[in-house]
Amino acid sequence: MFQFPAFPAGVGGQLSTSWLILVSNREGRVSPLHFATMAPPPPICLPFGIGGSKNRRRLSWSSSGTAQEHNIRYPSYSPTSTMNDGAESITFHSDSERYDEIPNSLPEFHGTDSKGRPKLSRGNTMTGTKKSAISTKFGYGWGIGRKNKMKEADAEEEGRFSGESQTNLPVYEPPTSPPTRSNTQDSYASKTTQRSHDRVQIQDSPKARDSLNLRRGDSQRSQTSHNSHRAPHSIRAQDSPKVQDLRRGDSQRSRASHDSHRSPHSVQTQDSPKAQDSLDLRRGDSQRSQATQASHATHSSHASKSTHRSAVQVGPAPGTPKPRYANDSSSTLVGSALERKMNEVDSIRYTGDTTERLQDLRRHMETHKLDYYIIPGEDAHGSEYVAESDQRLQYISGFYGSNGLAIVTMNSAYLFTDARYWSQAQEQLDGNWTLIKAGSVDGPKDWIEWLIGQVRENLRIGVDARMLAYEKATLVYNEIQRFSNSRFVYPPQNLVDLIWKDKPPKSKAPIFIQPIEFSGVSAATKLNKLREWIRKYPPSIPSYSKRDTPNSKEVQEGTLITSLSCIAYLLNLRGSDVPHNPLFHAYLYVGLGHSVLFLDRDKTTAETSEYLKNLGVDIQDYGDLWTWIRRGQYGEGKVIISPQASYAISLMFTHYRYTVAPSFIEKMMASKNETELEGLRRAYLRDGVAFVKFLAWLEGKLQDGYDITEYEAASRLTEMRRSGKHFMGIAYKSISATGSNAALSHYTPRKSTAKFIERDTPYLNDSGGQYRDGTCDTTRTVHFGRPTAEQCEAYTRVLQGHIAIDSAVFPEGTSGIQLDVLARKALWRDGLNYNHGTGHGFGSFLTVHEGPHSFGNNVPLEPGYVITNEPGFYHEGKWGIRIESALAVKRVKTRGEFNGNVWLGFERLTCVPIQTRMVKESMLTKEEKAWLKEHNQRCYEKLSPFLKEDKQASKWLKREAERGIGLATLPGGVVHIDWD
Repeated sequence: MFQFPAFPAGVGGQLSTSWLILVSNREGRVSPLHFATMAPPPPICLPFGIGGSKNRRRLSWSSSGTAQEHNIRYPSYSPTSTMNDGAESITFHSDSERYDEIPNSLPEFHGTDSKGRPKLSRGNTMTGTKKSAISTKFGYGWGIGRKNKMKEADAEEEGRFSGESQTNLPVYEPPTSPPTRSNTQDSYASKTTQRSHDRVQIQDSPKARDSLNLRRGDSQRSQTSHNSHRAPHSIRAQDSPKVQDLRRGDSQRSRASHDSHRSPHSVQTQDSPKAQDSLDLRRGDSQRSQATQASHATHSSHASKSTHRSAVQVGPAPGTPKPRYANDSSSTLVGSALERKMNEVDSIRYTGDTTERLQDLRRHMETHKLDYYIIPGEDAHGSEYVAESDQRLQYISGFYGSNGLAIVTMNSAYLFTDARYWSQAQEQLDGNWTLIKAGSVDGPKDWIEWLIGQVRENLRIGVDARMLAYEKATLVYNEIQRFSNSRFVYPPQNLVDLIWKDKPPKSKAPIFIQPIEFSGVSAATKLNKLREWIRKYPPSIPSYSKRDTPNSKEVQEGTLITSLSCIAYLLNLRGSDVPHNPLFHAYLYVGLGHSVLFLDRDKTTAETSEYLKNLGVDIQDYGDLWTWIRRGQYGEGKVIISPQASYAISLMFTHYRYTVAPSFIEKMMASKNETELEGLRRAYLRDGVAFVKFLAWLEGKLQDGYDITEYEAASRLTEMRRSGKHFMGIAYKSISATGSNAALSHYTPRKSTAKFIERDTPYLNDSGGQYRDGTCDTTRTVHFGRPTAEQCEAYTRVLQGHIAIDSAVFPEGTSGIQLDVLARKALWRDGLNYNHGTGHGFGSFLTVHEGPHSFGNNVPLEPGYVITNEPGFYHEGKWGIRIESALAVKRVKTRGEFNGNVWLGFERLTCVPIQTRMVKESMLTKEEKAWLKEHNQRCYEKLSPFLKEDKQASKWLKREAERGIGLATLPGGVVHIDWD
C-alpha cells in the first residue's frame, strides 16, 4: 500500500497534506481506497511495488566452521604434445598426468569439533563439484522464508552448515557410472554420487536442529523425514520431531535428492518417455518432502566430484561464524540442495595480477626465440566450452568468456574477443592487457587480420598447433610466407602448461550409452551412413595428372573425427569431461573396413566396451593417435579431415595423406529425427514447468520484501529443474542478471559479487537444462516494478523482432542470415541494435551451440533443424533485455503454394510466458497483439495440468495468460510527487 499526495489543505491554521491511499496488486494496477489528512511524510521515495507493512528482508542461511569431507580425484594421464618443425618428428609432452600416480596429499582428520565429531578439511576442487560425502536430513525446498530475525541470528551463531564457497553455480553433474533409473520420480543429476564406506551418523544438538525448524507461509504440511538403510554403506540421520516439522509455503514441498543403486554396466528406464512424462511433470516442489537416500558408489572419481589439488586446509574453529557478504542473499534451501549450494566450487576464474605469469611465459618465449605466442581459448578438439584443465586463456589473462584468443609479445599482451564479451573483458583484464575489439567499426575483423598486419621480416610466431584449427592456421601461414624468414614455430610443449603449476588433472569420468529411445537411430546405422558418404567422396587425383582412374593412394580411406560432439552423436555415447556438456575427450577414425576410438581406457566400463566391440570399433589410448598417424596404420589411401580439425593433425599426416572437406556428421547431427524432436518437445515442456515455478517464486519473494541476489535466483531455478525427469545438469552457466549486469550479454553471477535483484530495472534470466531427451536454452526478461518508458519501448522493439522471426514463412533454400534482418528491423527503426547473433542450433542432449546453421551464416535452413530466436537490446551500464525461444524448422501450407510444397516455417518449442508488463501496446500491430496473447494462452493450456498442486505457480501462470498488455497508469486526477 502506498500514499501519493493529492493536494495541500489547511486544518486549524496549520499546513497539512491530504493523502490519496492507493492499493497496488502484483500486476502493478492501482485502485483508490480513501482519503486521509495527516502531517507530511519524511522525504523518502520508496520503490513502487514494495513497502506497506512489510519490511524488506534478506533470505539467509547459517554457516559453520566445520569442514566437510570431500572425495579425491586422482590425477589422470593424458599424453599430448606440440610439434617441432619437421612433421615426422612431432611428439606431444604436455598434460602428462598419470592415472597410476598416487596423490601425496590425502584427506586428514584434524581433531574433533565441539560435538565430538571428526573434522575433515577440504582442498581445492574441480568444476562440477556440488556434493559432499554426507547429506543432511532434508531435501531441497522452495521459498522457506525465515521472517523471524531471532531464529536467523541463532542459526548463524550456531553455525549449522559448513564449507561455503564464494563461487559460481556448479556445472554439469554427470553420473559416476552409467545411469540407471530405478523409479520415475528420481532426479538423476541431484543424486549423491559417492559415499564413504563407513556409516556416517549425523547427530545434531537440539539448538542446531531447532535452527532448521523453518517457518513458512500459506499452506503448511509436514512429513517425517525418513532414512533408507543401505548395507554395507549407509548414512543415517537421527531426526527429532522439531527437525521434521517443516512449516511450508508457496504451495511447495521439500524434496530430497535420491540415490538409488546403480548398475555400473547398464542403462535402465522402466517406463517410456511418453508414459512417464505426465507423472514426472507433476512432481517437483509441489510434492511432499522425501528423505535423502544414499547408495553404494565406487571410489573412482569423475568430473563432478571434488578433487584435492592443494594441501588440506583446516577450517575455522567450531561455532565460529563465517564472514557474511553484503550481497550474499542467501538461501532458503535446505538439505541436499543447501549442501550443494554451500559446497559449490567455481572454475579457475583468476582475475588477479597477471604480471608474474606473463613474465614466466616470456622467459620460455625467450628460450625458443619467439616474437609472438598465440594462446587460443579452444582445446585440441576446437571446443567452445572446455574442461578446466584446458582453460589456458583464462589462466594467463583472467578473462573467462567462452570466445577469445590471446597473443603475447615480449613487451605487450593482447586479448581478442567479439562484441558479446567486450564489457566483460574490460572488467576482467588487468593493466598488463590490451583489449582488441574484434569486429568493431574501427578495429580488425579478427585476430588473424590483426596479426597479418603486424607481420614483418624474420618473425617467429609460436603456437601449440593442437589448439589451432586447420582453416585458421593455413590462412595465417599463407600470409606470413610473403615475408622472408617469418614462420610458425611449434615448441615441444605448450608454454602455458609449463608455467601452470597447479594445473587441474583431466577427467576420468566413465562414458555411458545414449539409448535408442532418446537417439532414435542406432550407432550402427549412423556409421553405415557415414561410410557410404566416404565411398562416394571423389578421389584426390592431382590436377596435372592425365590419368582418369585413381590409384590406391588417391582414394578416400576413411575420416578422422576430432569434434567431441560429433563423436558422441555418431556412437550414441555421452561423457562428463566438459562442464555443462555431456562429452568425453576422444578421437575417432572411421574407415571403410575398421574403426578406432582413441580414448583413455579407464573411461570404459564392461558395458561400453562390449557395446563398442559389437559396433566394430577398436579402442586405443588417447595419446596413441599420433603414433597411429605417423605409422600410417589407417591404410594406403587418404583420410578426410574437417577444416576445424587441429593444424597438428594435418602436419602429422603431411599434405599428400589427407583431404579437407566440410563435416558430414555435423549435417547429420543438425537434422533431428522425429524421436529427437519429440524428446525436445517433452524436455522444453518440462523445463517450462520449472521456469514458471521459478518466476512465480521470485516475484512472490520480491513482493514480500525479500532481497534476493542474482546468484540465489540462478541456484533456485537449477534446483527446480532437478525435479524434472531425465535431468542431467544445466546446459551452460546460467545468466542471471539485473541492472547493469544485464547489459553484459553473457554475464554469469558469482556468489561473492552478485547483485541484489533490482525492482526498477529488468531482470534477465538465460538458462537451460540438460535432459536425456534434449538440451534446453530459454531467456526471459521480466520487471518487478514500474518500468520506464525507455525500457518499455526497447522491450517492445525486441518483442517485435522475436515475433517476426517466429512467424516467418520462407521458401526452401533460405538461409538464416537472410532472415536475420527480421529480428532487427523494429530495433533499427529506433536506431537500436544488438552485437550478437540472433540464434544458433542446439543439440539433443549434446552442446547448446550446434552447427552448421544459424541466423548468421549462409547455410540453408531445412526441415528438422532446430534453432534459437533471441534478439535483444543492451543499454550499456544500465540494463539489458533479451527474449529467447527455441524453434524447429517445419514445412507449412500456404494459400498460393507457389512452386509446390517448398514453404517452410517454425514450430515453437519453448513454453514459458512472455511478460506483458513492459510491452507498449500502442506500438504493436493487431497481428503482434494476437501472437502475444495466443502464446501466453498456449503456455497456460500446456503447463497448467502440471501445476495443479502448486497454487502459487498456477495462479501466476493464469494471471500472465489473462492479463492485458502493458502496465496500468495511475488514475486520473492523482498527482504523483517524488520527495527529494
